[in-house]
Amino acid sequence: MKLQTTLKTSFDRYPSELILSVLLALMYLPLIAHWYDGWLNKTISLEHEYFSHGIIGLPFAAYIIWTKRDRWRDLDDRFNPLGAVLLGLGGVLYVSRMPDFVNLSFPIVLAGLSLGLKGHPGFKLMAFPWLLVLLATPNDLPYLIAPFSEPLQSFIAGTAGFILTQWGLDVTVQDILLLVGGRVVEVAPHCAGFKMLFTTLYVALMLLYWTGSLKSKKTTVVFLLCAVAISVITNILRNTFLTLFYGTGRDELFHWLHEGWGGDAISAFMLLALIPTLAAIERLREALSGSDTIESV
Repeated sequence: MKLQTTLKTSFDRYPSELILSVLLALMYLPLIAHWYDGWLNKTISLEHEYFSHGIIGLPFAAYIIWTKRDRWRDLDDRFNPLGAVLLGLGGVLYVSRMPDFVNLSFPIVLAGLSLGLKGHPGFKLMAFPWLLVLLATPNDLPYLIAPFSEPLQSFIAGTAGFILTQWGLDVTVQDILLLVGGRVVEVAPHCAGFKMLFTTLYVALMLLYWTGSLKSKKTTVVFLLCAVAISVITNILRNTFLTLFYGTGRDELFHWLHEGWGGDAISAFMLLALIPTLAAIERLREALSGSDTIESV
């Protein structure tokens, strides 16, 4: 009885939102379940694995939307024509049966609903969770940028070769190839670190929002730059050890780091490093703002 009363009260307060939520669930829950199955069991395409940060990002976006439900209700109902256009576009993409188009219809429909129900203020209120959904939506962007990754591959190969040389190994670097112990290691496009970079920046955005630091443009820019540096350095070290293990015949360690849980462990430590990094940036910002206050006095 209590549950029925709660549901009736919720329906009375948010009738259109609840109806639309049910429709969205019927349309997109099977799709999102497919994403999760692919991300968790690695049965999704290699390019779509780049968006596995959605495992934590989509629930976080749903949580943010839930916390803003009262502010959403208090907004005046207003129609923005762009919302109708986006809803139409999302509907066309959804029925196209092309996987990437169906995927992209999800954030497009969400944007259309926000603009169609509450206008620009509604979209602005839900802009950050919408961004999290957009950045977690699988598409072929990694495939499109792969041809432009060769300079980064060469840089990683050269840096890894330099590090291994300092460790006393005989290493020859040829563009994106490293020759160690008679074995050849290639820094392939998928080893250039884009997946790691996408995940790092995504989690960095989540941390900025969670801590309230997103309101500071300086903190946001500095932290995102630090996140890029952490990602690049981590990927260089990962490729260095992969080359070391493969070149010295330690195949078990190579496979552990390349395809096993060793790579996941490195990614986890990399993401954990973002927390003290943001804390240090905040302390520095507070210290600098405090010194400015003293000088002005």
